Parts: sequence; structure tokens; C-alpha cells
Amino acid sequence: MEPVQGVTRLNSLPVRLSLDIGTQYALQDELQKAMARYRARGASGVIMEATTGEILAAASLPGVDPMLPREWTSKERRDRLMHGAFELGSVFKLVSVAMALDAGVVRPDTIIDVQNPLVEDGYVIADRHGGNRPLSVKDVFIHSSNVGAGVLALETGTQKQKEFLARLGLLDKLRTEAGPVEPPRAPKRWGRIETITVAYGHGIAVAPLQFAAAAATLLNGGVRVKPTFLRGGAQSANEAGSDEYQQSRTRASSSRVISQKTSAQIRQMMRANVTNKHGTGTRADVKGYRVGGKTGTAELPGRGGYIKKSVISSFIAAFPMEAPRYIVLISLFEPKPTPASSYKIVAARNAAPVAGRVISRIRPLLGVRAKFD
Repeated sequence: MEPVQGVTRLNSLPVRLSLDIGTQYALQDELQKAMARYRARGASGVIMEATTGEILAAASLPGVDPMLPREWTSKERRDRLMHGAFELGSVFKLVSVAMALDAGVVRPDTIIDVQNPLVEDGYVIADRHGGNRPLSVKDVFIHSSNVGAGVLALETGTQKQKEFLARLGLLDKLRTEAGPVEPPRAPKRWGRIETITVAYGHGIAVAPLQFAAAAATLLNGGVRVKPTFLRGGAQSANEAGSDEYQQSRTRASSSRVISQKTSAQIRQMMRANVTNKHGTGTRADVKGYRVGGKTGTAELPGRGGYIKKSVISSFIAAFPMEAPRYIVLISLFEPKPTPASSYKIVAARNAAPVAGRVISRIRPLLGVRAKFD
């Protein structure tokens, strides 16, 4: 970008933003309604093209009125999508399952023993649901088994886990045309217990925008993408800001992270999580649009541990699942138990239906045709 003072004619190419005004309005409106419906303290959302990383809509609420300087530094009004790093919970199982599959450690039908809790360094990791029976890897995903995710991570190995997260870009500093994104916070000591907790999205904190880009990579066939607010990516040094920025985007966009086979297996699990009666994402389904997704309900850290009744509930979605074109990530911050969520605060009851409502509104805007099986 070129600095300008006064009325000056520039020779630069016009900036072409990827943002779509109709999609942006739909996202913000549904997030605003969700905050009221679930009495959430805040909300964020992003809609991204799966193969390019182009951002069609991005929002964080409550927002900042540029005419009110006192709001500029308000912690409550910070941009939670880009300028906050959070433990996002079980949406990270998308990463852990993909890692184990791509490493050849397991297949989707491999049986994992989740009947007993994992005990490590005095900590006990158990499942809240799962039926106390052995589960296939696919069912570990659908039932959102913490024990299963931990077992997969341990069998893959700590070093490979770190390397996989790095290849996805989840350990790197990220920058978009809108500025730097809050850096990830990874464990300083990364032993067996950290390997287990990272597998189900605790002990590692990332910005929601950064996680959405990682999800796009896993679902688009396995090629890494970097989020961008420019249509067509970095078209020139003038548009992108520097040659270095353009080169970094080229490297990211041409980097394969997982095989196409692994990506297809993950897509099938995402779809099953929405269509299977035991799945946590059934309330995100939109008839005819083959939505897939994964829930995550993460307790917020506090003094001396986690605060059980204060959570971030998230839903990562994609559609249409046979060849995803769009990624949708919805996060609700500290939702309350309300009649709309059957007095529960889990993502299956709030973030998932919000994602479904968003997809219902944006599908005609994006020209996605319905397909009825």
C-alpha cells in the first residue's frame, strides 16, 4: 500500500477485496441474533473459500464504533476472530484424526479402546460420552471422544504431532492484509500429557481465523491455504504490501499437507457427524447442501484451572462436502443456558445451529445448487 496525504492520484492497481457484502451482512446478522438467543458475551465468525483462503465475510461482536474512541481499547470489543488466541476444544479433533490417518497409524475403521480413561502425570482424561465401548476412528470423531483423540496422538507421537501442526500453520505467526493475527500459544513443555490435551484442543491456543485456514487445508484436498482479504490473492506488490508477502503466499498455497485420500476420509467423517443420529453436528444440517462439521466446547481457563460453566462453543463447517467450496467457523463466547439451547451450553446446541442458519442464508448468494440424494 502507498501512503497518501490529501487528494492524490495514484498509479497503483485498484484493490479488489474478497469480501461479499450480502454474505457479510448475513453473517453479522446471525451472530447478533445468536448473542441474544444464547445470551453470549461475544461471537465471531468467518466464511472462507476452501481452495484459495479468500475471506468472503468476517465478523467479531460486539464491534467497535469508530466514532467512539473509548471503545477502541475495550477488552470486550476486541476482534476475537483475529486478535485473540483461544483454546477451541474438540474442533481440534479434526486435526488429530487427519494427522493419524495421514501418518498411516490408523484407518477409519481401526478400533480404538476408549473404555478406560487415560492417566498421565496425575491427570485423568475421560469421555463424557461414547458408550464405554471400543470405537472405530470414525466413531471417535462422531462421538467426539477425548480418550480416542489422545490415543491417536500418542500412537502418532509427540514430535510428529508438532511437525503436523507446523505444516498446517498452527504454530506460526500469521499476517493478513488487515494486519498481524494474534500468535498461537503452544505448550512450552510438550510431553505426553500435552500431546494428549492438544489432541482435543486444550493446552494450545490459536486465533479462530488461523484455525479456519487450517481446516480449509484439511478439507480442500490437502493443499495449504493462507487467509486473504484480496480477490485473487496477492496480485501485485502494490496490492499485497511487499514482494516478501507475495512470495510467502505462493509458498503457502503450493504446499501439500495431507494426501487427497486423507482429505476425502476426513470429509466423509465431517458429513457423517451431521447426518448420523449420534453425531454432534446434526443441528447444522441444511437439506440439499451436504453440510459437514465438527463441534468444539472448550472451558475457559481461570485462576487455578478451568471454569466449568464458562465456555467457548464453536462449530467448523464446510459445504458441499463431496468437494467443499466454503468453510464456515462460528464461535460463541460464554453462552448461557437458555430455552433455545435446551438449557445447555455445548456447541451442538448453539454454535452448530447458528452455522446451519448462516449456511441457509448464504447458499443462494454464493450460487450453490441443492442436491437431494
